[in-house]
Amino acid sequence: MYKKIICAGFGGQGIMVMGKLLARAAMDEKKEVVWMPSYGAEVRGGTAHSKVVISDTQIASGLFLKPDDCIIMNRPSFLKFENLVAKGGTVIINSSLINDELKREDVKVIRIPATETAGELGNSKVANMVALGAYQGVSGLVSLNSLCDALKLVLPLHRHGLIDINIQALKKGAELVNECSS
Repeated sequence: MYKKIICAGFGGQGIMVMGKLLARAAMDEKKEVVWMPSYGAEVRGGTAHSKVVISDTQIASGLFLKPDDCIIMNRPSFLKFENLVAKGGTVIINSSLINDELKREDVKVIRIPATETAGELGNSKVANMVALGAYQGVSGLVSLNSLCDALKLVLPLHRHGLIDINIQALKKGAELVNECSS
């Protein structure tokens, strides 16, 4: 197994946390991991993405042009990455902020109302966890338990009061996959 994933959206949407959490969960499952953050010109409000490579064997480089899978949280990121995903890959789309349709038939598309669902859970800032939970549900790349456990290690101490709602969001995203698959 060798998976290249991009998490993409606006700065402030928790894009780096998504990638770092996925990487940490995989590392805790004894997989080889590379995590590479990339910030736009502005941190909050600018575009941001993080690249994650997860493998059963040693990873020579974390650099890649075509991700196998992509979690896309906003329209500018959709426009940037929609055509880069490798044939046979999976694209998770935050349908709360992206109305565009992916015009490709060679990838699996999962439209999740991540921002809307996060708001229903009581905190719109956990939309990233809803989307990541959906990715976990469709990919099975890491376990939901590993993602939940990794929250304590990835979130800074002053954010530990938000662990429970982040766990709820991860679980809800995994549940939504069955409802929103196309």
